[in-house]
Amino acid sequence: MDKAVVVLEDVTVSYRLQREQYHTFKEFAIRSLQGRVRYENLLALDSVSLKVYKGDVFGLIGANGAGKTTLLRLVAWVMQPTSGRVIVCGRVAPLLAMGAGFHPELTGRENIFLNGALLGFNRRQIEKLFDQIVDFAELRDFIDAPLRTYSSGMMARLGFAVATAEMPDILIVDEVLSVGDIAFQEKSAERIRQFREQGATILMVSHSMESVQKMCNRAVWLDHGRIAKNGKAQEVVQSFKDYMGIQN
Repeated sequence: MDKAVVVLEDVTVSYRLQREQYHTFKEFAIRSLQGRVRYENLLALDSVSLKVYKGDVFGLIGANGAGKTTLLRLVAWVMQPTSGRVIVCGRVAPLLAMGAGFHPELTGRENIFLNGALLGFNRRQIEKLFDQIVDFAELRDFIDAPLRTYSSGMMARLGFAVATAEMPDILIVDEVLSVGDIAFQEKSAERIRQFREQGATILMVSHSMESVQKMCNRAVWLDHGRIAKNGKAQEVVQSFKDYMGIQN
């Protein structure tokens, strides 16, 4: 528990955004040539330093646009910081968005092999895990149907089942557990608890303060790209609730 497996050192992520929207490329090109396109920089993360230790179930909370998903994308190597350093030790299994890494025209079966390959599994490993994935996702009757016929809950179940078929060193979960029925949410939460008991590290974004208090031992509250509070999950959640005027 004393080994840091995720380290952010003075990390900043800045986006350059146009101030105005243009309806056609021609209009944009003309204004660009005239030097009339105006930009502004948006700081998604602003000088964030953070450590997550082996075995942590670490919650990220904050209002929409606070920088939570950006932070998870850095840890998953989906993006790089504008400045600062990100260090990640171990195999990462990211569940960053429902349906990410899936193709809607492929069947559930084909998407298991596609998504598994993206997560670093070879074909033999996926074949060995296939039945376990299908059974956990509870999709045996639909596995050969195109993914476009799946509901959002079915896609979330399949994505979670693939990403957690084998215990990763670091599991990244971005709100996907809020999709689907209560029974599957409980089953997913139980798998996360089992992973933690076996030494895995979990980073999760959730707007459910109850889930963060129940599942996480540590948490960080992000506010406009900066850390407002970092520490024990119960204390961080309570500070956020007090600030937002949320009743217990």
